[in-house]
Amino acid sequence: MKVNRLTLWSVDLTSHEPYYMAEGKTCATVETHVLCLETDNGLKGWGEVCPIPHYLPAFAKGVPSAVVELASEILGTPPVGIDATMRKLDSHLPGHEYAKSIVDMALWDLFGQAAGLPLYALLGGRTHRDMPLYHSITCIGADDMARIAVEAHASGIRQFQVKLGADADWQADVERLAKVREAVGAGPLVYGDWNCGASRLQATRTGRAVAHLDVMLEQPCTSLEDCAAVREATGLPMKIDENAYNLATLLRAHELGCIDAVALKLSKFGGLSAMRRARDLCVHLGAQICAECTWGSDIVTAAALHFAASTPENSLMNTCDLSSYVSPRLCAEAPTRNEGRIAPPEGPGLGVAPDLEVLGTPILELA
Repeated sequence: MKVNRLTLWSVDLTSHEPYYMAEGKTCATVETHVLCLETDNGLKGWGEVCPIPHYLPAFAKGVPSAVVELASEILGTPPVGIDATMRKLDSHLPGHEYAKSIVDMALWDLFGQAAGLPLYALLGGRTHRDMPLYHSITCIGADDMARIAVEAHASGIRQFQVKLGADADWQADVERLAKVREAVGAGPLVYGDWNCGASRLQATRTGRAVAHLDVMLEQPCTSLEDCAAVREATGLPMKIDENAYNLATLLRAHELGCIDAVALKLSKFGGLSAMRRARDLCVHLGAQICAECTWGSDIVTAAALHFAASTPENSLMNTCDLSSYVSPRLCAEAPTRNEGRIAPPEGPGLGVAPDLEVLGTPILELA
């Protein structure tokens, strides 16, 4: 059994409401790519990647070019021994992990289907019946953010990511954190995320002003060293996101003492193969794991859910149903949140397949 055909689609995903982050970054309509790898015995494996503009070293328009470059190494490949295949792709095209993640995901889907097993069984075994979700709150006025938090809390959500820094006003960020914390009451997890958009001084002032609250900080600054300095100055726990993208960065964050929690994102690491190794290291280091990706719909969400479902119970902080933030939904039968939690798809492989009518006309077909 070998891959003998690949097909790529581009689909625009629109957020249900504009998504504001630090430094004026906005996520309204973004381009996701969906890849299908077909084998000579008729199996179809699916992958998805959706970079957010101006966010990470990833570019949606680069995905088709990278897939074309990698096609000669993908076609004829058996959907087993995926680590070896990904090393071959790394040799052929160094870097561009985001583009490789879509290939890795589709190969894992094929592997699961060939084995007749859901991906969580192949990624270490199921350790969760369902997993806690966090809800990401766009960076707008504090009162509106508190309202969003109350609505999400009423639906069962107990973990809240509060976006900060849209107006570069540290006092406004203090108000955002304080009002969301008050709105959801004691107990739920609340953390403020600057997406690298704060200076060390801004983040420190914000953190000290809310140090009496039960909150965590997420990736305030562009370097691990500055994040570590903020953690030390404020005494608040720290979640690392943008600076965690391979084993070396995880080890460096641990060395600096600023990795209480970490976002493991499929497109940053290059897919499930590399994420699995990163997860094992995070478990060893004692860091809590958020299992997710940058953005996307049902296919990438399914991959993250399988990964989360196989993460050791005491190491998983949360996961994210990215598809709930956007439209259109690519897979009508994909899992949805229920009382603030979500379960992985059932069935072999990813357990989801997109609606071809929603995907539209392919932008690339190679055999």
